Amino acid sequence: MNIQELVNKELATEQESRKDRQRSGKYSPSLLGCCYRRQWWNRSNEPVSNPSDERSLRIFKVGNFFHKWVQDLITKNNPDISTEVKLEDDNFLGFADVVNGEEVIDIKSVHSKAFWYMEKSKDIVKDKYNNWLQVMFYAQKLGKKYGKLTFISKDDLTIAEYRQELDGYWLNELDMEITKLEYYWEHKTLPPGDPRAYDGKECKYCNFQKTCNLKEGKNDTRNEIPEGERV
Repeated sequence: MNIQELVNKELATEQESRKDRQRSGKYSPSLLGCCYRRQWWNRSNEPVSNPSDERSLRIFKVGNFFHKWVQDLITKNNPDISTEVKLEDDNFLGFADVVNGEEVIDIKSVHSKAFWYMEKSKDIVKDKYNNWLQVMFYAQKLGKKYGKLTFISKDDLTIAEYRQELDGYWLNELDMEITKLEYYWEHKTLPPGDPRAYDGKECKYCNFQKTCNLKEGKNDTRNEIPEGERV
């Protein structure tokens, strides 16, 4: 018995079972701050041209394990805290990880190297801009004052937490992001392909890269999904 093959086969089976799944037909808050074309195609049920490879599937699965374990731990010790809070309007559908008093918490699992770089960041807002947009979107919809990003090292369960107030800056950023997305959708206009996340390297991790490159006349350069980015 080859256990690695067993794991890979199971994850590939799970991915295959989701292949024909219809998406919600709405924008996903987890993709805010990413390429507008990527967000548009995700909403419009464009077929994925670059499915996740074996390693990326394993990374996602491990991230899901940590994510659920931490959520369960939080609710076990704080029964009044809500998790996986559904938020839906005409254009968006998403789930807030944790809602606690005046804040919304989004949980991200990362490996030790990414965790080290994050702690050394000189500008955590800029480096994790798309993650901040997601959690601030939830905070705005739920009428909360703060958004918090909680990063968990998958190597040793070290935690790093960062909190931002939902102030005028974030309200303005959300307004600009949502206004553009709604404009493209209402006018049935495919947005330009413009990598915005992962320090401009978003194309390498996009599930629509081949389709996009064909449209742009470029080669496919997709790489593995970066660890610590749960999308």
